[in-house]
Amino acid sequence: MTKRKNNSIKVVALGGIGEIGKNMYLVEVDKDIFVIDAGLMFPEEEMLGIDIVIPDLTYLKENKERVKAIFLTHGHEDHIGALSYLLRQVDVPVYGTKLTLALAQAKLREQDYNGKTNFFEVDSDSVIEMASVEVSFFRTNHSIPDSVGVCVHTSEGIIVYTGDFKFDQAATKLYKPEIGKMAAIGEKGVLCLMSDSTEAEKPGYTTSEAIVEREMSNAFYNAPGRIIAACFASDINRIQHIFDAAKESRRKVAVVGKSLERIYHIALDLGYLEVDEDLIIPITEINEYNDKEICVLMTGSQGEPIEGLQKMAKQTAKLVNIQPGDTVLIAASPLRGSEVYLYKTVDMLFRAGANVISGKRTIHVSSHGSQEELKFMINLMNPKFFIPVHGEYRMLKAHRKLAIECGLTNEQIYIPDRGEMIEFKDGKLAPGSKVPSGNILIDGIGVGDVGNIVLRDRRLLSQDGILIVVVTLTKQEKKIASGPEIISRGFVYVRESEKLMDDSTKLVRDIVERNIAKESFEWASLKQEIRDELNRNLYEKTKRRPMILPIIMEV
Repeated sequence: MTKRKNNSIKVVALGGIGEIGKNMYLVEVDKDIFVIDAGLMFPEEEMLGIDIVIPDLTYLKENKERVKAIFLTHGHEDHIGALSYLLRQVDVPVYGTKLTLALAQAKLREQDYNGKTNFFEVDSDSVIEMASVEVSFFRTNHSIPDSVGVCVHTSEGIIVYTGDFKFDQAATKLYKPEIGKMAAIGEKGVLCLMSDSTEAEKPGYTTSEAIVEREMSNAFYNAPGRIIAACFASDINRIQHIFDAAKESRRKVAVVGKSLERIYHIALDLGYLEVDEDLIIPITEINEYNDKEICVLMTGSQGEPIEGLQKMAKQTAKLVNIQPGDTVLIAASPLRGSEVYLYKTVDMLFRAGANVISGKRTIHVSSHGSQEELKFMINLMNPKFFIPVHGEYRMLKAHRKLAIECGLTNEQIYIPDRGEMIEFKDGKLAPGSKVPSGNILIDGIGVGDVGNIVLRDRRLLSQDGILIVVVTLTKQEKKIASGPEIISRGFVYVRESEKLMDDSTKLVRDIVERNIAKESFEWASLKQEIRDELNRNLYEKTKRRPMILPIIMEV
């Protein structure tokens, strides 16, 4: 497509390599940088108190005058959730399909972004003319409508990023992939294919949504009481199945969850959901109907339903709780690392009297292609070079193996590290230098102010608790005016450990009196001696190491 001669072509992944989520890929052509996707990742178990994780944006901040555009593939948070943080660093236009832009703009408002940004709507037929390249799109099949892959046309060939995709032969009109266009792109000459690796370890084909629709319908018909249907807020295909099954079984639907309500209204207003108006009722009216006539569609605080279900099982949810005879449909797979949490939640739901339908029946399938679909994409694109992306390292390795089965050689495939610059020059792929590419942790309104040291302190506090030692000294007489007082939180139950506390108080008093008896002493050394001695003494008696915080005051 492009007739310009490009002197430098590079790609780099700031996120999405060796991890699920946090997708952000850069295509650097000559002096121009194009950002594809700006996603977040939900925190791992050891990231105590962290709300979300985004990619390190240092490289883009340092080169902001070279960044020309941001292209979004679809509206899931692992592809748009970091957009507001990126737009605070670079002032560039954002391109995306109608639904994707609507969801992205709603996310910006939710994250209190007040800057002015130019949003340009595209569809799969759009071609964006840039100074150094042209950018085109192709429609893909995913669990949310308006999903596209992105093609960056260079003089050496096309760089293709698939976004998230699968190939469902029974996909409805809103979700049909443009297989013919993908084949045509492959005919033109693909320099590099960057392809979704999420289900690269799963043999065969991903189960069709038509099977899910049938199973969902059966579950609705056979449920004796209320149905609690739990899904991800942005899984619009699954939400449509739930509404369709409710209509067939003559149930009213109450929608619960802020993120779900927001996305539901956006999709409904733009015509991406087909729902009869008389099907929806407020959650406050569910008691006016027989249990057999009710379906509660719900999700949780961050758009995932498991935490919300646990509250309902504990009878602590504000709007609706589990009652005996309910049928709970979990139409969502657990977030990475939260599988045990899901099993505990299912156990609690059964204890509360509900019947739970999840893994044993096909009411949910992956929205990513399995091995045969990934091979099909490679064969359609017929790339010169192949870079598996969006997956943990074992998934990337599995995808690499599939590419070899499709006829690519080891020299044509490269699994980069996060932040590794890859250059295409003289028909060869050459790994280059690294750019900053760590995690930026978002905690409340703080962006990046929580690092490894703070997380280490939180981990220590969670393991052995904290002891605060307060001593007040008189300035002139150099005597203890009050204290030492020892406050324990998360270490021992004070009423049952009086001797330990008395011994610790005596130890601190001896240390303080020994130090203030000297002609001169340093506050820092006194505090450190209290920490060291108390730590040694407590470990001998309890085999625990609480965080010790001495506070010395003068009056």
